[in-house]
Amino acid sequence: MNKKTLFAVITAAFVALPAAAATEGKDYEVISVEVAPVHKDKIEVTEFFAYWCPHCADLDPVLLRHAKQFPRDTVLRTEHVIWDEARDYPLARLAVAVNQSGEKYRANPAIFAALVQQRINLGNEEVLRQWLPQQTGFNAAKVQAAFDSFSNATQAKQMGALTRKHGIEGTPTLIVGGKYRVIFGNGYEAGMKTVDELIAKVRQERGMPAPRPAPKPTRSLGASLLKSAVTR
Repeated sequence: MNKKTLFAVITAAFVALPAAAATEGKDYEVISVEVAPVHKDKIEVTEFFAYWCPHCADLDPVLLRHAKQFPRDTVLRTEHVIWDEARDYPLARLAVAVNQSGEKYRANPAIFAALVQQRINLGNEEVLRQWLPQQTGFNAAKVQAAFDSFSNATQAKQMGALTRKHGIEGTPTLIVGGKYRVIFGNGYEAGMKTVDELIAKVRQERGMPAPRPAPKPTRSLGASLLKSAVTR
């Protein structure tokens, strides 16, 4: 066997090896009280976070980008912690409004920037009402309407109850399938691999079928016509 053939055989053997599964105690830990699901037929990836938390601001773009690639049987769920009622409850209401309005992916970057970088106190309702109309990166009117909705305060209080029930002591805290807390020992990007492995673990434990691939982004008619013209 020549060197090239030997190298090819060794390389193929390594490629064929299965990826290492997440290790308990190193990549994740099992929490004592499981998080009850909101989406009972889905695998939930639940993030406990705070809009004023700089670490959450660092994780947010990584997590939201990764969540767009989740299989169809998996959803991202976000819960704002409430430790200090005066500081956190108004921001939990904002988090509820962002979720209800469907503007999370567009609004979160601006909200984190305002609180973490610009030190704008969006927990002050008067400041928030002045700030929202100035935003052009997301539908601020929808967020404001959701903030003013009848159910907003109740859902924010439920976030506080979850914070206490599960003894959340730090942010961000990411829990997969209601019971596996991700340990970000090697950074947030590497942590997404652990998230995927835990999603697969939960799916297997529940006997769920293999999911269909996540939907691919739709292309505009203009882009399709342009590609057609270029490739002719």
